[in-house]
Amino acid sequence: MAMSKTAKVILIGGAVVLAVFLVAIIGIALLAESMSKPQIADNSVLVLNVSGSLPDFSAEDPLAMLFGFGQAESFSSLLAQLRKAKVDARVGAVLLDIDFPGIGWGKADELREAIADFKTSGKPTFAYMEMGSNKEYYIATAADKIYLPPTGDLYINGFAAQAQFYKGSLDKLGVEFEDVHVGKYKSLNERFTRKDHSAESREVVNAILDDYYGRVTEAIAVSRKKSPEDVRAIIDNAPYNAVAAQQQNLIDGAKYRDEVYQELKNRLGYKDTDDLRVTTTSSYKEITPESLGLNNGEKIAVIFAAGIITPGKSSSGGAFGGAQTIGSDTIVKAVKDAADDDSIKAIVLRVDSGGGSALASDLMWHTLEYAKTKKPVVTSMGDVAASGGYYIAANSNKIVAEPSTITGSIGVVLGRPVLGGLYNWLGVSNEYITRGKNAGIFREDRKWTDEEKAVFQRSANFFYWDNFVPKVAQGRGKTVEQIHEVAQGRVWTGAQAKEKGLVDEFGGLNRAVEIAKELANLPADKDVKRVVFPAPRPFLASLFGGGDDETATISAQEKAHQDALVKALPRDLQKVFRYAALFENMKRGETMAMMPFDWEIK
Repeated sequence: MAMSKTAKVILIGGAVVLAVFLVAIIGIALLAESMSKPQIADNSVLVLNVSGSLPDFSAEDPLAMLFGFGQAESFSSLLAQLRKAKVDARVGAVLLDIDFPGIGWGKADELREAIADFKTSGKPTFAYMEMGSNKEYYIATAADKIYLPPTGDLYINGFAAQAQFYKGSLDKLGVEFEDVHVGKYKSLNERFTRKDHSAESREVVNAILDDYYGRVTEAIAVSRKKSPEDVRAIIDNAPYNAVAAQQQNLIDGAKYRDEVYQELKNRLGYKDTDDLRVTTTSSYKEITPESLGLNNGEKIAVIFAAGIITPGKSSSGGAFGGAQTIGSDTIVKAVKDAADDDSIKAIVLRVDSGGGSALASDLMWHTLEYAKTKKPVVTSMGDVAASGGYYIAANSNKIVAEPSTITGSIGVVLGRPVLGGLYNWLGVSNEYITRGKNAGIFREDRKWTDEEKAVFQRSANFFYWDNFVPKVAQGRGKTVEQIHEVAQGRVWTGAQAKEKGLVDEFGGLNRAVEIAKELANLPADKDVKRVVFPAPRPFLASLFGGGDDETATISAQEKAHQDALVKALPRDLQKVFRYAALFENMKRGETMAMMPFDWEIK
């Protein structure tokens, strides 16, 4: 039925009124924002919260904050606060409030480096923990002083690496798992085919634990002025309450927070009657780096690639049990846009991924090959850049990693669950009517025949020998034989990888930016403007919809439901959902370039 003229006028008028209302609200909000910029008092203490999940990058939108929409604190933002505080004359000291941050050992190294860089300003750094384990204490040892409340505890009682195996559960369900891989250390499917580590896997885990244990022991020894032997003895007698930790000179005092504030007042020359002037993380985030003379100059693109590698678009969470994903479409477009932008002088790719789809990894590798013809490309490795994560990192002019970064794992794997036993148990029967010799190759009710398995082995061999190893060799300036010797699915720490020629330098994102400046022949004494690609989606676009959302792969409602379901499960079971999601990719024969295990080293 046609709309009447009166109805059209009302509809158009309503739309105009709504538009005017929105413009007015936004204008008032922007005015309020400009009038409510935080005022940083002289000689104040910046309290940085080192806690929460701390994803590598989270877009910050001032308008969203103004409307009261909370935004997750990110690791890159935490590093930025320290960079700003170093040059901000109003900040007299930093207090690190450490509370079990959700970062790995690579980022713990990176944070310690950022703290050390801040300390070159001559400003004191205090660390405060109510309770801490190995990683929290490792971070805290970079500070000048460490404090726990009198009833706090310090659990620095050595390292343990946990890996889950699901064969026992699959056996009970009548599910078998078939495996094809290249590289004797490429043991991703062991979690489905074994109930414990193979000799090769155990060799790798022990080598990583030895590396971590030795480096952390040395860091504690240097920080607390002890011998490594004394530190090892202290670790063997842990845990300690705060009073005992102080007696062992592991901390500088068993003090409550207000007493730590008094220590800061004394250090900064406050009068006894003065209150400590404190600036919070959320307030200090509103101070732009540009206002402090940072993030100015020539532009360098920073592209964050965090999560499981998949074809298609990236996701900030929701797929694979709520985990972030790196979509090849998103990264390919971001790299190409940065490469074709003449105002961008270099590209820094920040990789924090244990791999995923081999196809998606290769698509990103190809675009990085194009980008290198235009400008320098430097990779910064986060906690992990292994398997598919290393595949894309290898195609850089330089690779920067932390000593504790998990990397390597140059190998490929295919596999699938065989559900025939489960179907029999459930009373389900399957009948396949086929045409063609290999038409039933994806049947899930029986194992592959020898001929069928050979098909997938050829596919794995092709990707490893004709793509992965040669392309790494090309990127690293080595022969195929040299790369194969350190490949075969073997996982290395960053320190081990540097010895093997898989990594160029130690450092984090800040160091990668400095190297990018050098390669682009930019002045060493001038800062650069870091531009994130793809540009974060504006708050209003997210709120009202529309536009090309590069990170949207599922509806907001579906994502919320998935996240709620997964987060309701114990943390260890959350991993099961992520790997169960990979079954769908592996069932259809997709080659995977993934780390053998999702180790949790505590």
